[in-house]
Amino acid sequence: MAITPYRTRTISPWRELDEMTNRLSRMFDDGSTGAAQGRSAWMPAVNVEETRDELVLTAELPGMRQEDVEIELENNVLSLSGQKEETRTEGAEEERRYHLWERRWGGFQRSFTLPRTVKADEISATFQDGVLRIHMPKAPEARGRKIEIRTESN
Repeated sequence: MAITPYRTRTISPWRELDEMTNRLSRMFDDGSTGAAQGRSAWMPAVNVEETRDELVLTAELPGMRQEDVEIELENNVLSLSGQKEETRTEGAEEERRYHLWERRWGGFQRSFTLPRTVKADEISATFQDGVLRIHMPKAPEARGRKIEIRTESN
């Protein structure tokens, strides 16, 4: 059973190349993506694991609070969105200068197409220490089972 990222743009089949493209885009950002207002586009890291009974999506959301995150499900597409506020205060203190600032802030949205075998009405989520876990139970027919092989007698 697969859960796939829902993307509205064409992506490279090679993950490393896609990540490098994202890094280069951030490095040469022309200001049209929101950086002109001081906001950088970012996407939280996500893992998806499968057990016999459920799929579990885990998203890393450091520095965020539960009330900053929204989860929606529509037409079998699970969407995560949220807003992370900037924590630095440049110019507030004369003795402090930032030489490197890699932490991302601003809004994000990630969407995933769920397999039809997920029980959508039983999806639940927990949030603790900046980690969001979404539990998606499988329908009974999606769980594997052993099939007994019998011998034929003529």
